[in-house]
Amino acid sequence: MLEFLKRRLRNDRGAMDKILVTLLLVIVGVAAVIGLNTWVGDQTKNVKDSAAKKITEVTSDASTSTPSE
Repeated sequence: MLEFLKRRLRNDRGAMDKILVTLLLVIVGVAAVIGLNTWVGDQTKNVKDSAAKKITEVTSDASTSTPSE
């Protein structure tokens, strides 16, 4: 009877470890997705700002320059 209880406790401990590892992996995965989403959002904003600035520069240069014929 005592041997059965020891074996049962060992199995429960193994199951608990698997549950904790799975929970940890889920938390890490969610954090990675949130971090990646934030990073992509920041990069998108930076690219939009840079593109708008360059477009403004090019259009203002084109309107101020006189064509030489």
